[in-house]
Amino acid sequence: MTNIDTAAFEDRVTSQGYVTVARKLGPSEGLDDHTHDFDAWGLVTSGEFHVTVDGETTIYGAGDEFKLAAGCVHSECAGPSGVTFLAGRRSKP
Repeated sequence: MTNIDTAAFEDRVTSQGYVTVARKLGPSEGLDDHTHDFDAWGLVTSGEFHVTVDGETTIYGAGDEFKLAAGCVHSECAGPSGVTFLAGRRSKP
């Protein structure tokens, strides 16, 4: 099992103006194309998180980080076992 340092992640993202929230999605749960009005920086803590941008899907597993800029059109979906992750959000001025 991977030892994920969530405290270090939270320290790193909060020092750059992000607020973190814990998220959990059930198996294959997700959202079709959408945008956020904030920058997102996440850390997967268990399961898989599938993110599609411009038709290209990247699968993030436990210990992987991902970033999405505010306004980026994307879809997101949990893997077959669901996903838990920390989501850092930074509002645009």
